[in-house]
Amino acid sequence: MTLFSRILCASLLFALPAHAVGAFPAKSGIVLNMSNGHVLYAHKANLSLPPASLAKLMTLFLALDAVRNKQISPQSLVNVSRQAANTGGSSMRLRAGENVALHDLLAGMAVVSGNDAATAVALRLSKGNVNDFVKRMNRKAGALGLKRTRFQNPTGLPAPEQTSTAREMALLARAYLRAHPQAQSLHALPSITHRGRTLYNTNGLLGTQGIDGLKTGFTNAGYNVIVTARNDKTRLLAVVMGAKNRTARDAAVGELLERGFNAKRAMR
Repeated sequence: MTLFSRILCASLLFALPAHAVGAFPAKSGIVLNMSNGHVLYAHKANLSLPPASLAKLMTLFLALDAVRNKQISPQSLVNVSRQAANTGGSSMRLRAGENVALHDLLAGMAVVSGNDAATAVALRLSKGNVNDFVKRMNRKAGALGLKRTRFQNPTGLPAPEQTSTAREMALLARAYLRAHPQAQSLHALPSITHRGRTLYNTNGLLGTQGIDGLKTGFTNAGYNVIVTARNDKTRLLAVVMGAKNRTARDAAVGELLERGFNAKRAMR
């Protein structure tokens, strides 16, 4: 690419309507090219914020690692403990004592952000010790180079010092999907059914703007989301953290994807 072309790409990338300058609708955001990890735009992407349920990506990552290593199979039945069933927050409506296939629990995490499902999986994989599972989450984060990410539980429920950044959540999501590309189909499910009850995907952006995943999250610190999106041959990954409401979160996603797809078109 010539110097002129690079300058032109940069000018297109950062060009925004006048009303949008300095008005990114969330505390932090980033969009990158899924194929090579190149960052196409970032807004305060190193700001430390609670990841909320985005933390479940690491729980899913470790579970799928265990499947790949033949430590457990997707069809393995997981007994739901009282601890898991009573976790609180978002839920796939698990009952203590029931046996649920691992695959269904993973879908419960990916689709409805089930804290009960995340806890049940963590307990099974750690032989009943959630603290040991959290240590594994943090070791994995370190191995991925996530220096500003710290997990305190497998669910993302509020906890002291549980923190990450938009940049590191993007790195985690990309590593997760590259290691386990089959996981994309879980996150794209519009709904799941458990004990005859249909539960719908918490990601209302699915099917819009080419979005086919990935994970929502919410705490008192704001609304978070990771999305994957495709336009022709271009595949992007965007992270928004700390939006004040769903409307602002969705607006931030739209802005990131527009910037990202415009940048890729300009580079052709």
